[in-house]
Amino acid sequence: MCDHDRTSGPLGRRTLLVTGAATALTLNGVDFAAADDTGGPAQGGDRTGARTGEETRKITGRLPTGAPDYVYLPVEVPPGVREIAVSYTYDRPTTPPGTAGNACDIGIFDERGTDLGGRGFRGWSGGARTEFFLRADDATPGYLPGPVNPGTWHIVLGPYTVAPQGLAYEVTITLHYGTPSNPPAPAYPPQRAKGRGRSWYRGDSHLHSVYSDGKRTPARIAALARAAGLDFITTTEHNTTASHRAWEGLWGDDLLILTGEEVTTRNGHVVALGTDPGVFIDWRYRARDDAFPRFARRIRRAGGLVVPAHPHATCIGCNWKFGYEEADAVEVWNGPFTLDDEVAIAEWDNALAAHTRGRGRFLPAVGHSDAHRDPDVVGLPQTVVLADDLSREAILFGIRAGRAYLAESSALTLTFTATGPKAEHATIGGRLPVHDSAQVTVRLHVTGAPPGSTARLLTDQGQLFTTPLPASGTITWHTTPANATYVRAEVRRAATTAGVPGPMAAMTNPIFLGRD
Repeated sequence: MCDHDRTSGPLGRRTLLVTGAATALTLNGVDFAAADDTGGPAQGGDRTGARTGEETRKITGRLPTGAPDYVYLPVEVPPGVREIAVSYTYDRPTTPPGTAGNACDIGIFDERGTDLGGRGFRGWSGGARTEFFLRADDATPGYLPGPVNPGTWHIVLGPYTVAPQGLAYEVTITLHYGTPSNPPAPAYPPQRAKGRGRSWYRGDSHLHSVYSDGKRTPARIAALARAAGLDFITTTEHNTTASHRAWEGLWGDDLLILTGEEVTTRNGHVVALGTDPGVFIDWRYRARDDAFPRFARRIRRAGGLVVPAHPHATCIGCNWKFGYEEADAVEVWNGPFTLDDEVAIAEWDNALAAHTRGRGRFLPAVGHSDAHRDPDVVGLPQTVVLADDLSREAILFGIRAGRAYLAESSALTLTFTATGPKAEHATIGGRLPVHDSAQVTVRLHVTGAPPGSTARLLTDQGQLFTTPLPASGTITWHTTPANATYVRAEVRRAATTAGVPGPMAAMTNPIFLGRD
């Protein structure tokens, strides 16, 4: 399947493997133990007697259309290596209209192997970088510093899309010899900030920095989060946990920083929200492999939430194909409001109606910015969570319970309640346990809404009430559980197309009406 030219001697045959998930191609390997015409073994030593110098190998090959999702290049690393440096290039031929061109990701696994969910992962940059290095005390963003132990390492190529002409690649590997430096102890964010006790806390839990394909530093993101009025954020880089240790000095009494990962598969992306620092969640599978439930359980064992991201996004591989049986919440609003968010909300609302009929669990809605670079707005949208305090445990509990609403900025605040005939009371994510014929008063109060906004109340029958948001910011509506098994609220900006609701400014999770 692959024409593979080596500058080193063969290390075994090429093999096509089924690794327990996605099909993978393993190439002939690169052996630095033997010299060849492209560079002999490193010479000399330092005062400790450790070998010094460097060696380089270049590997070229071509992948055809239909290549496996992951192509592994074994590299035999001898003792005495201080640093591994890798660079790569690939061609980008012109393709016919409507046909994807070449796109190839890259990462690396160490001597502990490439087993799905195993311990060998050492970094991933996707297509964001053309080169990387790693050593004991430092690594390129997206990669994990640590010892460079001898053994068989694997560079992994991810041919995301391949042009009809194929994908020609060149990988350059350089080993630097010498005495290794001492690895630093990672500094992870604390699990709690000062907070305000039981309160509504604002957060953005889908963010990217230079540690994957973003352009902002963690320091810049933290500053933007504070400027946006956020109380918490979650670092969620594509397929790597390298950013977890990058926030030292950036958290504080006013900002809780949670750790996570955007698990970026070929059949959709899932935010592992609030997982334990340093816990890696593998991504090398498709829906047909039936591996996702295993990794959803892994996310929950690490204390996190399973949150499918932008389920109807139009980018290649972004549509969510794994179903929602394993989800804890769903990201229905991603960045500036667009048509795919509208579709995601409609799908989520259908699931709410099914839940009230005893079919499926309640799946709360969340919204995140997915901000990568300027001019992406951190906190557009944000999830506002009712939590007992500003801690990882309390925030995740509030999200899982659906005690949250979504807003386009911290300027917009809403209160949404349902009250029964005997002063029974419920708010977002809760249930008003009154009999089917009981008169229920629903109130929505909004401050900071954009001019010309419209309020909408939606139930399992669809939209049952809408009105221009009054100057007071408060609307009242009456119903019964027999007429509405749940009610949720939306605040929409002024419509830009006749007969179509305007862009979302805020929305709530439902209040359920009636006894279970």
